[in-house]
Amino acid sequence: MSPGNEIERKDAADPREVQIFSALLTPHRSLNRTGFLAVMLFLSVVSFATGLAFLMKGAWPVLGFFGLDVLVVWWAFKANFRTAQAREEITVTASELRVRRISHRGQVAEWTFNPLWVRLDMEVDEDFGIEHLYLISRGHQIQIARFLGPEEKASFYKGLVEALNAAKRGPTYNPIN
Repeated sequence: MSPGNEIERKDAADPREVQIFSALLTPHRSLNRTGFLAVMLFLSVVSFATGLAFLMKGAWPVLGFFGLDVLVVWWAFKANFRTAQAREEITVTASELRVRRISHRGQVAEWTFNPLWVRLDMEVDEDFGIEHLYLISRGHQIQIARFLGPEEKASFYKGLVEALNAAKRGPTYNPIN
C-alpha cells in the first residue's frame, strides 16, 4: 500500500474526550402553542363581545381599545416565546468543562475550563433554596443554570459535582470493551 492511501483506524475513542456529563438547559414555558391559540381566541371573543356591548351603548371608541388590548397581549406572548429560544449547554469530559450559552437572539458565548481547576459555588437562601450556581476557575466566575428553579438547581448541582469528581479521577481503562 502506498503512503498516500493509508487509512488511519481508530478502534477506541480517546478516553479524555468521552462525555461524562451533558446538559441542555432551556427556559421553562408552561404555555404551548395550542394553549396560546386557545388563550388568544378566548381573549378575542370576550374583548369583541364586550366591545360590541359598548358600541351599542354609543361608546364606539371602547371597541378599538379592546382590540388594542388583544394586540398588546399577543405581542407580549410572542416576545415571551422568542426568549424561550435561549439555551445553555454544559458538557464535562475528562479534559474539559465547556459552557456554551446561546441567547434568544442567537448570540453565542462559550467558556472552557479545566475540570481539575474548576470549583462549583452556590448562593443559598434559607427560605427559597439555591438561588445561584457559579463556576469559578482562575479568577473567572460565571453563573450557570439560570433557567432552573431551586429544586432543579439542587439536582443539577449534585449531578455536576459527581461529573467533576469523575473527571478529576481521570479516564479508566476497561479491557473488556
